[in-house]
Amino acid sequence: MTDLTRLDLNLSTVSEMVRILGTNDKYLKLLSSLYKFEMYAGNNQILADTHDEAAIAELTRMLAILKTLAHRNVFFNERDVIYLKNLLPTVSDDEIHDLFLNRREIIKNYAGKPIYAKTLNQKKYLEAIEKNDVVLGIGPAGTGKTYLAVLVGIRKLRDGDVKQIILTRPAVEAGENLGFLPGDMKEKVDPYLRPLYDALNEVLGVKTAQTMIEQGTIEIAPLAYMRGRTLENAYVILDEAQNTTANQMKLFLTRLGFGSKMIVTGDVTQSDLPKHVEPGLVKAARILGDVPGIAIQLFDKIDVVRHPLVQTILERFEHAQD
Repeated sequence: MTDLTRLDLNLSTVSEMVRILGTNDKYLKLLSSLYKFEMYAGNNQILADTHDEAAIAELTRMLAILKTLAHRNVFFNERDVIYLKNLLPTVSDDEIHDLFLNRREIIKNYAGKPIYAKTLNQKKYLEAIEKNDVVLGIGPAGTGKTYLAVLVGIRKLRDGDVKQIILTRPAVEAGENLGFLPGDMKEKVDPYLRPLYDALNEVLGVKTAQTMIEQGTIEIAPLAYMRGRTLENAYVILDEAQNTTANQMKLFLTRLGFGSKMIVTGDVTQSDLPKHVEPGLVKAARILGDVPGIAIQLFDKIDVVRHPLVQTILERFEHAQD
């Protein structure tokens, strides 16, 4: 404990330190885990068991940002701290402050809690949805592509900007041949649409969401049901689009009617199509990127924020010998 690096926080009260480091130093412990060296707090300062100048500089910057957020009464949690740690090497403080200090509420969930963009790419994605009629959100699972799209759709429905929300995805896991599954069509496709139901239920509540589905205000259907339709004044989300063929993607996008928006989401690295078949999402991104009114927003692994142990588990599995 005698040869530690001291970081002065210049805080005036103990309560201020608690807001920055968390109750029982939970954020300090998290930072210690992320930076892989021990840290100790007391007397308005932090002691770090390292002399790595680069790490100390980054940690000092991290604490200064957290201090600013605390002073502006901006709530942050473990997820935000992890995201900030990943973001610091490539993003300026101004961009970080803009994300957290100029938050724009998307909608409130069923419990009345406001929901905001959590990452810079999520913020750009939401801006793209507002400005364009067709948006392709491409990136890993867990980045909020579909979830955020559903939230915006519910808000636009409430505001009267659209008359209907349509949620669809290809049932490629069943080969688009659902006849061998038991039950009616709804029972057959529901397992593939569960993530869409979950987002609706979080904001609307289960009862209201079910009522709106029964009334047809919200329609949830397999992609095959889009054939032959023109979708007017609708907010349409195609989820898991990496599992569409080029023809299916063309069929879907050409359903766009006046007063409508289409949001297409997927992860091009996780296609279940045969290897020789180019996913429609890949082709659409390649040929439509320069078309006015169409935007492509890419998400990255940095936008997937999970418990620190998850990253360690993934690394161990990737490097383990079979």
